[in-house]
Amino acid sequence: MKRIILLHFLIAFTVVGQAQNKNASNSSKPNVILILVDDMGYSDLGNYGSEISTPNLDRLAKEGLRLREFYNNSICAPTRASLLTGQYQHKAGVGYFDVNLGLPAYQGYLNKESLTLGEVFRSGGYSTLLSGKWHVGSEDQSQWPNQRGFDKFYGILKGASNYFDTNPLPFGKGYPVTLLKNNEKLNPKQDSYYFTDEIGKNAVEFLEEQNKENKPFFLYLAFTAPHWPLQAKPEDIAKYKGKFDKGWDVLRENRIQKLKENGIILPNQTIAKRDEEVPEWDKLTYDEKQFWKVKMEVYAAMVDNMDQNVGRVLKKLKDLKKDQNTIIVFISDNGAQGGFNTYNPLKRGLVKNDGPIGTSGSFDYQEQNWASLSNTPYLQYKNDLHEGGFSSPFIAWYPSKIKGGRIDKGTGHIIDLAPTFYEVAGIEYPKEYNGVKTNPLAGKSLLPVLFDNNSEVNRGEPIFWERAGNRAVRDGKWKIVSIYPKYKWELYDLERDRGETQNIADANPDVVNRLSSAYAIWADKTGVVEFSKISPGNENIPGAAASRN
Repeated sequence: MKRIILLHFLIAFTVVGQAQNKNASNSSKPNVILILVDDMGYSDLGNYGSEISTPNLDRLAKEGLRLREFYNNSICAPTRASLLTGQYQHKAGVGYFDVNLGLPAYQGYLNKESLTLGEVFRSGGYSTLLSGKWHVGSEDQSQWPNQRGFDKFYGILKGASNYFDTNPLPFGKGYPVTLLKNNEKLNPKQDSYYFTDEIGKNAVEFLEEQNKENKPFFLYLAFTAPHWPLQAKPEDIAKYKGKFDKGWDVLRENRIQKLKENGIILPNQTIAKRDEEVPEWDKLTYDEKQFWKVKMEVYAAMVDNMDQNVGRVLKKLKDLKKDQNTIIVFISDNGAQGGFNTYNPLKRGLVKNDGPIGTSGSFDYQEQNWASLSNTPYLQYKNDLHEGGFSSPFIAWYPSKIKGGRIDKGTGHIIDLAPTFYEVAGIEYPKEYNGVKTNPLAGKSLLPVLFDNNSEVNRGEPIFWERAGNRAVRDGKWKIVSIYPKYKWELYDLERDRGETQNIADANPDVVNRLSSAYAIWADKTGVVEFSKISPGNENIPGAAASRN
């Protein structure tokens, strides 16, 4: 009898010990926070040269690492598809946008072969939290965040919304806004909230609730700011009255000087030429200046408020005593939105203001004049594959692992974040999930850059892009790019000419041929379809209406 009691005791002790060891192992794993902002230019943060106040992100930059070269996919939904899955967007099913073009690579929502960060982190014992913008599938509930691996979700399903209400946006037949909390549709009273604050508030609430669970967490904090419409809180706008009176020309030069002083622009690097389509500030009339400066005051207020909400999350992290064991990465989904031909409000019919710019009745946006400042020091805008269209600020912070105050090259891509996070969390990416064979990860872990002070990723292969016929390849110092409908490749040596001031394709046909051949192989393997074959007369492609989201 004594032996039986002793045996039961030993079994119980072993089970408890195993559970304690498992819990200890889980609690020692790092928490992961991924912060994504929307339509924000390369130099719009204070720590990247801006006049906008971003003290919380500035602190993360000072205590962490910034990269000079980090790339997104130049526009909202394709960036999110790659970010969430670690796949090129076509492989994930969102090759064009969140509209279904009837082809596997262009179905407009994430396929089951491409696992989300939520699904993989959950399989590794993590709580999975998402507050903000989804934009990678909304038509069927099976595409929603809670059904794609996230335990908790608050936010919008599609690409844009008002900041003060959930009314349809006034273009086309009315762009629908679906605001959810864990699959439940919400309909808050108009002017009863500010969406950026709500994203931060729900993230903090999720962290508080998750603290009761004895496991690490992954939080995806996906702000819509500073994406149009230009709407901000009056107290935030008031901070920037007069801040932009000097105009985009003087402020652009100021930013360039700051970027050089803080080491983000190296001494031997070129600066993109001034956009000739942007009028000279000093040649504007007094009334024109008054009109334009208000736009940037509101835009700055939106970035400022986003930073405030990052601060609220950081405070909660510290209050929960989890700040020392959390890695945070901050990026933007594309460059600032410009392009007179594509985004001219007189052509697109978007500006139907029922109130002053900044209020809940405002549907204005930053426009190319100010976007040229936001994307300083690079060329072009959102939806373009020159450096200004898809270069992102990048901040990584992890007190126990990342050396503070460092700025390095990196040459990272959003497909690299998934393998980076899985490696730091000790999670093996599943080869099969729910009976489906998964797509292998396309990117490379950035941990050698983040933790081991390596200057850049040893990738061993080029990085590729395709978006609505726009194409690019980056391999070492070389970059080829072509913009639809032109199919002539440009070539730049980004080691010295990241401003893309000198196209040297004609002088280096061997480089162009090598990289264009690599592109053709990649495109075939990835499911890319020649854009001219799917764009003309296809009613499923809403053209500029899709591009502006």
